[in-house]
Amino acid sequence: METNTLAIDVNTLSKRETTISIFLIGLMFFIFGFISWVNSILIPYFKIACELTSFQAYLVAFAFYVAYFIMSVPASYLLKAVGFKKGMMFGFWAMALGAFIFIPAALSRTYAVFLMGLFTIGIGLAILQTATNPYITILGPKERAAQRISMMGICNKAAGILSPLVFAAVILRPTDTDLFAQLSTMSADQREPLLTNWFGGSFLLMPC
Repeated sequence: METNTLAIDVNTLSKRETTISIFLIGLMFFIFGFISWVNSILIPYFKIACELTSFQAYLVAFAFYVAYFIMSVPASYLLKAVGFKKGMMFGFWAMALGAFIFIPAALSRTYAVFLMGLFTIGIGLAILQTATNPYITILGPKERAAQRISMMGICNKAAGILSPLVFAAVILRPTDTDLFAQLSTMSADQREPLLTNWFGGSFLLMPC
């Protein structure tokens, strides 16, 4: 077990090592923001593909963010038991598992499996953020800790700007608008194979 994990003598780190460490933490904050913002963009697409009510569609966001509420305290105990570095790895593995859950969910167009995948990704992010937030405060002079935290916030919000553009480029097709317009005129038997092919094909092309 790692003990006193945050008691790092930053004076032993070279300027290059400190810069690289801050860059990697900034990249992680970008990933946090990217996944969080894409999650909200998914709501209308889940509503169409899984033929959800408005209440069911907004459970997409709920399943993701409730993981933070549930995992926030357990994450601290996990990090105390295994250490912050191993804890980050647990967080990444949880996110990877959640992303892989999307494959059977997209192929079967099963709403409950999507929620399980989102919840698992949320658990991974909760662990990662619990571990990375303290790290950024000690990577450099204490008097500039607030500046570093602000930089992480910029990385997070930059992901919010880019995520809709990337999502549209990867998922949306020129023919989607026509398909959505035709769905209301189709019977349930006609909609089923079209939605399965569209949703499964679109989401399996997403980079995990």
